[in-house]
Formats: sequence, structure tokens, C-alpha cells
Amino acid sequence: MTSLLLRTHPRGRPQDVAGVVRWFGAMQAQDAASGMWSLGARLPGCTVADVQAALERREALRTWPMRGTVHLVPSRDARWMLAVTGVRALMGAQRRREVLGLTEAEADRAADVLGTALAGGVRLTRAECLATLAAAGIDCAGQRGYHLLWYASQRGVTCIAPHVGTEQTFALLDEWAPDPHRPERDEALGILATRYFRSHGPTTRQDFAGWTGLTATDARRAVAVAGDALAAVQVDGVEALLDPALLDAPREPADDVLALPGFDEYLLGYKDRTLMLDPAHQQAIVPGGNGVFRPTVVRAGRVVGTWKRTVTRTRVRVALHPLVGLDPATRERVVAAVDPYARFLGLPTLVEWAD
Repeated sequence: MTSLLLRTHPRGRPQDVAGVVRWFGAMQAQDAASGMWSLGARLPGCTVADVQAALERREALRTWPMRGTVHLVPSRDARWMLAVTGVRALMGAQRRREVLGLTEAEADRAADVLGTALAGGVRLTRAECLATLAAAGIDCAGQRGYHLLWYASQRGVTCIAPHVGTEQTFALLDEWAPDPHRPERDEALGILATRYFRSHGPTTRQDFAGWTGLTATDARRAVAVAGDALAAVQVDGVEALLDPALLDAPREPADDVLALPGFDEYLLGYKDRTLMLDPAHQQAIVPGGNGVFRPTVVRAGRVVGTWKRTVTRTRVRVALHPLVGLDPATRERVVAAVDPYARFLGLPTLVEWAD
């Protein structure tokens, strides 16, 4: 929880969006609203407008750097991350194109069309991008459109810019990150390992490989390059790695209660989630195993419930679903844990128990 910036860290807490995203290296952000609250939960006093403004300043951007999944990444790091961790997703794209009836030439042409349309600081919504492709004679029916948008970003032509209202927008990566960092491959691997274990440790190389999508060989190399930036400890007889600064940190028991978004590094940053989640509750968090994670109520580092938000112009309505027995005093603390989210949105809250 300390590594995840959900408690006070001995190195201090980053004070802005750029600092938080750099701390993690990449943050799950396939759901834009969840990604915003992932930042807000780690920046006390920050509002959704503050986060939106930081993203408009290009302190971070969204793209598909790893595992074909949208993440927030430091803007200057987007290009090398696509090169180092996105390459495996591109290798598997041919099979997907065969299913969709697309050729590589068509996908490349679509990326070129989008690159031309977005040049000069233009931002287009998702619908406008698809209309642009259709006007160029490119069939975007079904899942073809999504694949072509993904491919253009995976190739480093486009990136996902901040929403305008409720609309996702796209821009040119070269224009949103005009001064990219260009580390050599070994240095890049070392950066990935340092940032991952700093922000998730103690955890294993297997979790690191799962998070990045790297091969086991590359994961081992990344840890070796990181060197003294990481320390090894034993967790239940298994070697795990973490930031050395945590070795001497106070180990006082914590009984905090938090309301976290569904798509948060707290759960999605790991393959093995047993430290945080009772396997008996897996179905409640990811119903049907469909990859859609519900927001969680977390007490002392463990999931004890879920919550569902309904946001209108005038208020946010939250339904709480306990997964374990909660006494009245704990229920009051869970209700209070929703307050930071309401302040983040700047809306009054109606909280209800759904058990």
C-alpha cells in the first residue's frame, strides 16, 4: 500500500499528475473515469478539473504501451515504451487482422490517413476519426474501427488525448510528446523494472513480466540492469523485490479504509492478487471474468466490498456492497471513505448500502 502511494512513503509523495504517473511508469487507464480517480486518490485535495488540466498540459498521456491495454504514461516515455513493450502486441496483430478481414497494408494506410488528418495540432473524437477513415474508403465496420485506432497508436502515430466532454479524442504523438526520451534498450528495461517494483513492491519477477508483457528473459534482464535500485526480500518463502527505502520504513499496523476505482494498479498491477483479494471474492470483483473490474472498498490493504457510482450533474450516488461482515462503526468508516471521491468530483453524495 505504501509502494502504491496509498500510504505515506519514506521518499515522500509526488505532488502532481506528472509525478504520480512517473512514479508508476504506467497506470491502468482503459476506463477514463477510473484513471482520473486513480490519480485523485493519490493526490489529496486534487479535483477532477485539476487532473483534466494537467492532462491538457501533457503531463501524461494515454496510449497502448503494454498488453494491448490503455495506460497513462509520462508523455516523454510513450515512444520508447511502445517500442520496448508494445512490440509483442504488434506481433500478434496479424492474427487479429485475419479475423477482422484486414490486411497489414490497410492498417498502415489507416494510420497514414489519421496522421495526415491530425497534423497541425488537430484533435479528433473517436467518431470523427472513424468518419475520416470511412471517407478515405477504409471499412470500419464492427471491430475493425477499434483495431485501426489501436494500431495507429501502437505504431506511435497517434495517442489518446484528454476527453472533450464525454468524447474520447486522438492527437499526433509527435505533437503531444515533441521531445521524447530515447533510452537504449537495456536502460529502458532497467527503468521499467525500477518503476514497477518501486510502485508495486514487494512483488515478484513473474508479476513484473505479467504487467509489462515482457518475456521472462527480458524481465530477468530488466531486474539485473536495475541493480541496486531494488532490494530482495522473502514473502511467504518466495523472493520478492521492492524499493530499498521501504526496508527501514516504520512497520506500524494500518487500518485505513479506501474507496478505489475498479481499474487501479492496486489490483491490476499484479497477476497474483491473493495478498489483496480473497479468491472467494474474485467473481464479485470481475463478474464473469470479463476483464471489467468493479471499484473496491479496501480496509487495511484487503478488499472488503465493492461500490458502484452513478454520477449526474448535481450529485454522485454510491451503492456499497459489502463482501465481508462489517460492524456499524466500520460501515460508518466505509461511508466516510467515499467522501474524498465526492470532493474530487465537487458533488454532494448520496450513499446507500446494497446488502
